[in-house]
Amino acid sequence: MHDNQPPVPYGPPPPGQQPPYGPPSPGQQPPYGPPQGQPPEYGPPLQGQPPQYGMPYQPGPYAQGQYGAPVPRPPWFVPAPRGTRYDHLARNPLNAWWRQVVGTLLVALAFFGTAVFVVLAGVIVATLAGIPTPMTQERMFGDPVFGLAVTLLSIAAVLPLVYGTVAVIQRRPPGTLSSVLGRLRWRWMTECAAIGVVALVLGQAALWVAYVVTGEDTSELLGWRGWGGFLPALVVIVLLVPFQAAAEEYIFRGWLLQAFGAYIRSPWPGIVVGSAGFAALHAYTDWGILDVFSFGVLMGWLAVRTGGLEAPIAMHVVNNTLVFALSAAAGDLDDALKQGAVPWQSLVGTVVQLSVFAFGVLWLARKRAINTVSG
Repeated sequence: MHDNQPPVPYGPPPPGQQPPYGPPSPGQQPPYGPPQGQPPEYGPPLQGQPPQYGMPYQPGPYAQGQYGAPVPRPPWFVPAPRGTRYDHLARNPLNAWWRQVVGTLLVALAFFGTAVFVVLAGVIVATLAGIPTPMTQERMFGDPVFGLAVTLLSIAAVLPLVYGTVAVIQRRPPGTLSSVLGRLRWRWMTECAAIGVVALVLGQAALWVAYVVTGEDTSELLGWRGWGGFLPALVVIVLLVPFQAAAEEYIFRGWLLQAFGAYIRSPWPGIVVGSAGFAALHAYTDWGILDVFSFGVLMGWLAVRTGGLEAPIAMHVVNNTLVFALSAAAGDLDDALKQGAVPWQSLVGTVVQLSVFAFGVLWLARKRAINTVSG
């Protein structure tokens, strides 16, 4: 400040005097706001006033919500609008093409990366435990029960990563991957599992009849090698099959179906692509490919018609539990893991099983008024 100029007063001017307006003279402090070096108390300067030199803007108390309700932060999870169908639940206000592409790549990377990690960990454990590890196409581990555990776990372990992709990439509630209610409807899934047991029993009966009519040997349907090999396998099956089956459903009937549904109105492109990927995941040949593909198509259709993955998960768990249990009872776990060719008679059992399950689920869903759109 020049020595010959008095400082500009702060506060109201004396009567009859007006404060100077316009930019200050060199060396003077601005007359608008507090002295230089002190933070402003009430936000930015009024409109039309010159800026305060070097004073950073700090929001006033009203902007910070000190004299009222605090300003809410925008939520991270943004759900789809009410009345949205299951395959369209990714259509929230943040929906963008890159979210579906990046999310699909991450899910695929997580699926194969987790499988490699679990198998390598299994090799280390097997080596320490003295279990042979031939690692061939026919057999990965010398102990079929240990091999079954590693195989199931390599698929089941990807489940939390799929949930994380929905939460981080699509920024929607992860529970919307389960159903239109944003959660897994446990009672409904239990009822679907009961229908699945009935359908599976009738399907196995139809398969046995087809074997008898065509003169095939039925002994392989109900083999028995003793409790010694069956009980350890049964423990692994009961503990891991539900998670393995659920993980496959969340990927092929959950993520892929909703990723396509984010832009395509019809659910069928997502159902077909998901079913093709599901069939490619398995090592079946001949009639087995058609068997697995048709299973995937029906499960995808039921997911849309019932508003969630409960029916597909229930049928998948019941089916895989019986398949692995029968193979363990007959001492053929290696063949179950190897998969391979399936006789055409199995299609008879599949048609009966899936037909009974579909009609039963749709009838019960209509009777129970199961939600098929988001509320």
